Amino acid sequence: MSWHPQYRSSKFRHVFGKPASKENCYDSVPITRSVHDNHFCAVNPHFIAVVTECAGGGAFLVIPLHQTGKLDPYYPKVCGHRGNVLDVKWNPFDDFEIASCSEDATIKIWSIPKQLLTRNLTACRKELVGHARRVGLVEWHPTAANILFSAGYDYKVMIWNLDTKEPLITSPMSTISCHQDVILSMSFNTNGSLLATTCKDRKIRVIDPRAGTVLQEASYKGHRASKVLFLGNLKKLMSTGTSRWNNRQVALWDQDNLSVPLMEEDLDGSSGVLFPFYDADTSILYVVGKGDGNIRYYEVSADKPHLSYLTEYRSYNPQKGIGVMPKRGLDVSSCEIFRFYKLITTKSLIEPISMIVPRRSESYQEDIYPPTAGAQPSLTAQEWLSGMNRDPILVSLRPGSELLRPHPLPAERPVFNSMAPASPQLLNQTEKLAAEDGWRSSSLLEEKTPRWAAEHRLEEKKTWLTNGFDVFECPPPKTENELLQMFYRQQEEIRRLRELLTQREVQAKQLELEIKNLRMGSEQL
Repeated sequence: MSWHPQYRSSKFRHVFGKPASKENCYDSVPITRSVHDNHFCAVNPHFIAVVTECAGGGAFLVIPLHQTGKLDPYYPKVCGHRGNVLDVKWNPFDDFEIASCSEDATIKIWSIPKQLLTRNLTACRKELVGHARRVGLVEWHPTAANILFSAGYDYKVMIWNLDTKEPLITSPMSTISCHQDVILSMSFNTNGSLLATTCKDRKIRVIDPRAGTVLQEASYKGHRASKVLFLGNLKKLMSTGTSRWNNRQVALWDQDNLSVPLMEEDLDGSSGVLFPFYDADTSILYVVGKGDGNIRYYEVSADKPHLSYLTEYRSYNPQKGIGVMPKRGLDVSSCEIFRFYKLITTKSLIEPISMIVPRRSESYQEDIYPPTAGAQPSLTAQEWLSGMNRDPILVSLRPGSELLRPHPLPAERPVFNSMAPASPQLLNQTEKLAAEDGWRSSSLLEEKTPRWAAEHRLEEKKTWLTNGFDVFECPPPKTENELLQMFYRQQEEIRRLRELLTQREVQAKQLELEIKNLRMGSEQL
């Protein structure tokens, strides 16, 4: 009998973790010593927020992403809570708004100034008061704007509508009261129509968040779940927890039937909580253990075996917590598909770790960067509360893509002589040029963003420039190698723009000639 080895073809078989160099880490950061099982870190393409030690209340730091190196010991904090901060989350549709929850039983919404912090920020934009005990978790809705979920030690999940002018909100839109113990984690499906939770009673629940009813509940005794995660559009759940023999394990569930898991896999006998992270674009599951130095990653498929082990990133430094960069903040030029920010309490260090697909080509890799969720909500708060569901608005990660701009600036249309008649051929050519240059009709622009908002955003953009550099999108080079790379990129961009300008000049001359012919024809008539 011949033996046939089972080889599995995958683009991500050789994904490896690459830690940042010392100068690209964040040093001397006073990371919190709290024993709460949370990430303690939130990241977006502009800032990294980390919960910190603070006397006389709770606080967290908001550090610009480009500001690496040693942190000033007197760096300003965001401090307004009377108790320790337990969780922070950036608004997925506004990179300058963040929510925090605390042991003082309140949730606060903060507006981070565009000019960066110069002194301690103590005045929040909104304060949400409704929980009877401390609040351990906050989550933004993935598709609806201004909808926030909070879970407290009063065993309740509260839904808040922030689309109001009042700075103090004392009553949530609705409350989910089906849990019998402390809620350990929350996760939404892709369009936000379902909410999965784990509780200290070790049960997994799938809940309709608007009705507050439990659709599915796991009563399986062989797996005590601590964290749960929806796996994109696979209609499956992934949970991490412990087995009957206290081994750490992961389990896969069908979201429509939680009676028995589809598969279970024991990992090790350590005691730290396992944090799962799922990348729906690449179908890769990352499992990060609190107190571990390693990060395991698996490829998930709808068919058996559902979980295929890829490899793991190993490090001697244990992580206290971890943050994840949204896909729109990744470096696509280096084939980076995921990025962690590892909190190392023993060294007061935040270390970025990039997950990279090894490719020789330096061009944009379309196959590993499918369209991903962007920074625009697909629903308003009222639409979601009224029962509407809508998938996220997708954007392309290709550099220079128009879809990447969450608030497109209106472009001026060319002015033609209103008295001259226009032929269908001229109109078709004009529309083609408009599509190439990113022109949009005024009605479409008004649907996406009003003109005053675009002009206001342009004014704000000017304040971010420092010595000619955009401090968020293009930080100043720190080494000679980075300076040379920036120089070569600028030379290539100049060459491309010159070619584009030449093409536009030729097309403009063709249009002028056709307008002249039309005018002569109208005069003869």
